[in-house]
Amino acid sequence: MLKRQHMALLLAASLGTITACSSSGTDSSGDTAKKDSGTEKKKLEVSVSILDRGQVASDEGTYENNRTTKYINEKSGINVKWVPILRTESTKKLNTLIAAGEAPDLMWEFNRDYMSTLKEQGAIQPIDDYIEKYSTSYKNYLKAHPELKPYTQFDGKTYIATSARGIDSIANHAIWIRQDWLDKLGLKTPQTMDELVNVMRAFKDKDPDGNGKNDTLGAAFNFNYTGIIQAMYAAHGGLWYLENDKLVKGNFTDRYTDVLAQLKLFFDEGLIDKEYITDKNYQKERSLLVTGKAGVYFSSWNIAPEYRELKQNVPDSKLVPLEPVATKYGKFGLYQEPPANRLIVFNKNMKNPEAAVKLLDWWIDKNWFDVRFGQEGVHYKLVNGVPQAIDAEKNKKETLYAPEYAVLDQWSPKPEDFPVMAAQDPISQEYAKVQGESLKVAMKNKFRRDIPYNPTFPELAETSTSFGPVAEDIETKVITGGSQYTAQWGMEQLRKEWKRLGGDNVDKLAQQWYEKNLKGK
Repeated sequence: MLKRQHMALLLAASLGTITACSSSGTDSSGDTAKKDSGTEKKKLEVSVSILDRGQVASDEGTYENNRTTKYINEKSGINVKWVPILRTESTKKLNTLIAAGEAPDLMWEFNRDYMSTLKEQGAIQPIDDYIEKYSTSYKNYLKAHPELKPYTQFDGKTYIATSARGIDSIANHAIWIRQDWLDKLGLKTPQTMDELVNVMRAFKDKDPDGNGKNDTLGAAFNFNYTGIIQAMYAAHGGLWYLENDKLVKGNFTDRYTDVLAQLKLFFDEGLIDKEYITDKNYQKERSLLVTGKAGVYFSSWNIAPEYRELKQNVPDSKLVPLEPVATKYGKFGLYQEPPANRLIVFNKNMKNPEAAVKLLDWWIDKNWFDVRFGQEGVHYKLVNGVPQAIDAEKNKKETLYAPEYAVLDQWSPKPEDFPVMAAQDPISQEYAKVQGESLKVAMKNKFRRDIPYNPTFPELAETSTSFGPVAEDIETKVITGGSQYTAQWGMEQLRKEWKRLGGDNVDKLAQQWYEKNLKGK
């Protein structure tokens, strides 16, 4: 965890500030031609993927070109071309770009399984030699963080660059609930899934907002919705579990039947908006929360923009973090990330690996701080080494999207830092206290992760790729298709299709992989 004093030293070392316009002697992209013995030395160039979460305001520019991208180009000495990838379709888009030969030099995601697939497809390359030849800061960082090594290698070679997650980045999924609605309806905080369902029914049927209309819902959500339900049943579809020392894919455990049944119940009873299937970017779901029409929010532990909008629209609302509820299988934490943060890979067709490694060095050395937080005196001031926001509304527009561009960083705040970091307006200070509590709640219950990372081998990658769309169709039928498509039917179909696609052999190879790589270690 980054020490406050060290943070201050890092920031003091970064004398440059973020500006939306170019400095003297640069063109509009911040490119400065350097002269070497009377000749001009061309600036290093590299292209990098960036997750498009729809957070760049129109007057800030685009994900390709904004104040943060200009700052990176100007201060790093490298021309970086950003390639936006829609967050909800990230791997699909990357696959399309790779197939077309148009993928960026540096690609990143959070899923090691996906990177393994790219490795098996020959789309990426080992980077050991590049790090040894071109790196200083990142090479030293890796030596100081040996715990990251298992997440970066395949077959004994390094394919992935990464940095360690801070606690705020290990925490991920969360549930929020309208405490004021609980109080008004005389309801207790739900502790079990049955209690949560009854609370959601009350939120839907008993007019908790008091407007005399039947216009409220039990819950709204973002893209973490199904993962949250899966985690509470310890049946995460993207993970493998150990059942009597045998590896079983999450969506083939018996517990997954209950996941499907739960999602179906929420839909059938209208406890959620039934049109969510077509709400690809979850903007309608978000609107239900911020306009005060949803009592539970299945989402992320940090929802600062949504919280602010809800308070502006419904000043008397009281949104608080809710611990995961127990099921008949016990109580499990919601999804928490492994220690490795963004997983960065090098395109096999990369033309300039030196530029890529120099950019990694620039990020990890000290510059991630300025990328992440903006300009001192404009976006924040330092208080005991902690960046304190000056104007929340200004930052919402100008720096909300910026942390995504700090592809490597060393940020790890503590819950007590949030009130210091927040702007001093009442809503910001109110949320800062709630945010600290939300981080504690998110980390309070251990997320069930039986093995540190999933098995990786070609047959698994191939079968999973074919199985994914089939499974999605089956599960959509179960959830939305009425009584004829039961959860039990869905499980039978999932297992049948997995077997048809070669799943029995994959399960056998997965067990062999576990016994070779992880068992007894």
